[in-house]
Amino acid sequence: MLQDLLSVFSGSLVGFILGLIGGGGSILAVPLLVYVVRIGSPHLAIGTGALAVAVSALFNLLTHARAGNVKWQCALVFAAAGVLGAVAGAALGKRVDGELLLGLFGLLMIVVGVLMLRPRAGGNGDIQLTWKIAPRLAASGFVVGGLSGFFGIGGGFLIVPGLIVATAMPLLNAIGSSLVSVTAFGSATAASYAVSGLIVWRIAILFILGGVLGGIAGSWASKTLALRKRALNYVFSGIVISVGVMVAVDGLRTLYHAMPQG
Repeated sequence: MLQDLLSVFSGSLVGFILGLIGGGGSILAVPLLVYVVRIGSPHLAIGTGALAVAVSALFNLLTHARAGNVKWQCALVFAAAGVLGAVAGAALGKRVDGELLLGLFGLLMIVVGVLMLRPRAGGNGDIQLTWKIAPRLAASGFVVGGLSGFFGIGGGFLIVPGLIVATAMPLLNAIGSSLVSVTAFGSATAASYAVSGLIVWRIAILFILGGVLGGIAGSWASKTLALRKRALNYVFSGIVISVGVMVAVDGLRTLYHAMPQG
């Protein structure tokens, strides 16, 4: 019972952050599942978190699509290449020791926290898919998809700048378009882990339910605190970096103690 409540609470926290600042919250899914929900192993946390992130991203994608924020041609090329990377990344991630994977995940969180401190920009709202842009989108998508699959994350914090660099599309279009890839990457990773029996379905459903409720609250708070979003981004970056340090130290320390001594 307590684990169920913690699953809903953790999902609502991720959903709230996603709704509040438009991205980044899914990177907290794995640490929350490991340290708060106590799901059992890093691999179970990655598989379960990937499924929850994919479903949450799909709901957000529908909202952005209705608003006309999705550049579908660019988004689909990026996502198609990224799915291949996600499948390869997930296969590799399952072969890596769980504690080492957790340690590497913590290091990635630190890098992401630092990158989120940088202001984002974009420009060409009329961008169309061309033969010049397509190879850049495919290469960027494959790399980002690989990282997404390896660590079991949505990867929106990497997809958004990847789309902007490859196409120069505005930030709002990059956020909307990124959700195509987040949904695809999460689904590919979750499918790979599900085949290996590495998803706890009850917890995933409760996490998703919490995410929907948290997302509604986060969207409302985002409108209320619109003028302070940059300050909120700094606070969230600080949280991601702090949690990343804790996760990296804990995972690598556990791995060190598990190694044969002498």
